[in-house]
Amino acid sequence: MSPESEATARSADASQSSDREILDSLDPAVSEWWVERFGPPEQDGGCLTPPQREAIPLIHAGENALVAAPTGSGKTLASFTAILNELFERERADGLDNEVYCLYVSPLKSLANDIERNLAEPLSGIGERLAERGVETDVRQAIRHGDTSDYERQQMLEQTPHILNTTPETLAILLNSPKFREKLRSVEYVVVDEIHSLADSKRGTHLSVSLERLQRLAGDFTRIGCSATVEPLSDIARYLVGFSEGEARECEIVDARFARDYDLQLSCPTPDLVNASTGAVNDAFYDELGELIEDNDSTLVFTNTRSGAERVLENLRERGVVGDEESACHHGSLSKDRRQEVEQQLKEGSLSVTTTSTSLELGIDMPHIDLVVQVGSPKSVASLLQRVGRAGHRPGRTVTGRVIALDRDELVECAVMLRQAEQGFVDRVHIPERAHDVAAQHVYGMAIEGPLPEAEVRETLRAAYPYREYADDDFESLFRYLTADYDGLEDRNVYAKIWRDENDPPGGDDGDPDDPTSGTHHYTEFAVGERLIGKRGRLARPILLQNLGTIPDSFTVNVYVRGDDEWVGQLDESYLDTLEAGDVFVLGGDRFAYRYRRGSRVYVDRTSERATVPSWFSERLPLSYDLGREIARFQTDLLAKYDEGGAAAVRRWLREFPIGANAVRALARMYDDQIRYAGVESVSTTERIAVEEVKDRDEYRRRYHVRTPYGRRFNDGLSRLLAYRCANEANANVAVSVADNGFTLAMPLNRKVDVAELLRQTDPDEARETLRAALDGTDLLQRYFRIDATRALMVLKRYKGREKSASKQQVASEMLLGFAEDLTDFAVLDETYRELIEDKLDLAGVREVLSEIRAGDVEIAETTLQSPSPLSFGLATLSASDVVLADDEDAVLRAFHERVREHVDD
Repeated sequence: MSPESEATARSADASQSSDREILDSLDPAVSEWWVERFGPPEQDGGCLTPPQREAIPLIHAGENALVAAPTGSGKTLASFTAILNELFERERADGLDNEVYCLYVSPLKSLANDIERNLAEPLSGIGERLAERGVETDVRQAIRHGDTSDYERQQMLEQTPHILNTTPETLAILLNSPKFREKLRSVEYVVVDEIHSLADSKRGTHLSVSLERLQRLAGDFTRIGCSATVEPLSDIARYLVGFSEGEARECEIVDARFARDYDLQLSCPTPDLVNASTGAVNDAFYDELGELIEDNDSTLVFTNTRSGAERVLENLRERGVVGDEESACHHGSLSKDRRQEVEQQLKEGSLSVTTTSTSLELGIDMPHIDLVVQVGSPKSVASLLQRVGRAGHRPGRTVTGRVIALDRDELVECAVMLRQAEQGFVDRVHIPERAHDVAAQHVYGMAIEGPLPEAEVRETLRAAYPYREYADDDFESLFRYLTADYDGLEDRNVYAKIWRDENDPPGGDDGDPDDPTSGTHHYTEFAVGERLIGKRGRLARPILLQNLGTIPDSFTVNVYVRGDDEWVGQLDESYLDTLEAGDVFVLGGDRFAYRYRRGSRVYVDRTSERATVPSWFSERLPLSYDLGREIARFQTDLLAKYDEGGAAAVRRWLREFPIGANAVRALARMYDDQIRYAGVESVSTTERIAVEEVKDRDEYRRRYHVRTPYGRRFNDGLSRLLAYRCANEANANVAVSVADNGFTLAMPLNRKVDVAELLRQTDPDEARETLRAALDGTDLLQRYFRIDATRALMVLKRYKGREKSASKQQVASEMLLGFAEDLTDFAVLDETYRELIEDKLDLAGVREVLSEIRAGDVEIAETTLQSPSPLSFGLATLSASDVVLADDEDAVLRAFHERVREHVDD
């Protein structure tokens, strides 16, 4: 596919003319190096890619620019070419000071390392051409992040790089380091790479404020953001450039997101994913994957979990598809040395197969990859395009990607995803807003550099996009926390971090110039009466520098059986996010019912019940809300086709999608079975939510399958809200199971609730408060309070050379949580609820759908069945693996399907 865009719709003649004009605007040495490296502008198609053609003139003119283009389209090189041109010209004209002129900020250390290596080529190549003209140059670059040695850091003070490659966390440290901070006053360019991967997290929130603090220090500088396919570009652009006097700064957007040609296809190993045995699906999958690998020199295989990446590689080797020397696995659990070894092999092109989870979505240049295979759904169009964009990682080459679905629900996701990718659809990025914990770090940092006017602190914070609407009440809550203005807080070893006061007259409060305390609370550089902020404590700077950042520590929890305290294993802490009391999970081959957690201990009961939360659950990315809306639209259109001509009409329509024959047959059969078994009204659409009640008399449970295809974040939010109301209505415990295509509420068979009516009655304006009540007392709240308390420096991870483990942080935070819950207004607890409700549970999406229900635009359709319908199979089992189906769950699926077939065939 090749969607038309302004960036790609130019004629060949116009491109050549433009390329020549752009090169002529650069220093001859820079232009000569470019032509030697990429060819002359007169060649077919020119020598610049679409993003380079637009970005280089903008950066050359000093304009802020967001460059959105696929991986491998040369956007980062475009940024540096214009910047290097300016640095070389300035060096010849006036010389360069021993200071930083350009900052390159990337989310990953590996990206910064790779840029350092890639920058070495143009620096040396352009330097050689200048030397031929008798011009000596010394434009320096260096890299600084957490792995940089003390010796290297000292060397940077003595011989400062003109281009500094770093990470968001290290930039924040440099802004609070007295000596190096002065080296940043000359910064004129900041390049933020892979900005889309930063903007949707608190790392990005932290970076946005760091850029505003840098603006205060260095004055106006040119901001360049490099992004893969992302939406909305206008929000990302405003996030990049920030605000001045309440108005967003100017930013040019280079939209070349579809400047490359894509060859994408979805396949399914068998036409029937239910009746085919596990072995048959497995064999068909590896046969297909083996053929793809054989047809290409170098293949990159993405799975949705780290264990899946390991398992696929092991099977490929066991089946003789690849040898050990020509294949490798790459993911975040491997050692740094092993990851770097694999990355070097990818750069050299010495691997025929590499399997990975998410760790190679961003990062190193890998020009030899011919094909990307995605196993299962990557959960968003943006992620799909980012992953497949690793193939053909050179300008002008077609991006070849193959998606293999092994699960019926993911087959629907992937079919819609590839169709939407063809049509230029991109999922929106969610940017966290008004985060108190990140604000606490930055206000503390500014106070350490102070004293300074409170108005300046407010203005700096509000200049960052995530804080543009940070209200006066937000500031008052934050300041009250930072000044420890709560009785009993300091008794719990949480001390004031800043002071906040009006600047006194020069002679003391009574104006007496003979007063011996004259000047103690007066600062001559500020007006009398001006409200100021300053640091508290002699160890303020070390405390901040040792605890700075937003990436939380995590730990494994020990699992014990209640009663006899038998230790049965460990769970990753993040997995606990998915567990509620009564949930069943598998550990060491045995099944356990989760009961409660105390600090770093989890207590369970042995059980024979079927697992309700799969082991991979916490690893997988959630389906994007926007793609979920498109799935609802897909099902609306599919029903219209079915109404026209049944399953045959659906098959004809599906053949218009970029999907294989097996996938067409599997999808058509699933929806045909669904409609014949449960009726048209049992399919959720843009105007309907299907609720399915199933009585499980064997387990004495009543289950409500609510099929909302809007992704796990949305379903986690709506299910908690609805379960809270159901529990109050039925006076019973309600178990919740959540997936991307809906959720299940389960309660004893002798309890019944009108779930559909509760949905209709739920007020969207009350959703926040109801979710807050539903979260009260949960393990999820305890965990996130710890994370936000450490970010807000309420619980210190490091102090006076001592390190507090994540498990000890958890214990400390749980004691503080009880104190915070008794307060009517406490910034850290308020932020914990805000992060959970807005960022994790998708309050905005929940409100949108509830508003549609309230307005009558979406109906709730109820169906009572003896066995789950085909579209609820996944919800009923919640056990599909990302590579193969487990034997016991496969048997359950077949049993469900047999009941459906018995009804349909009658």
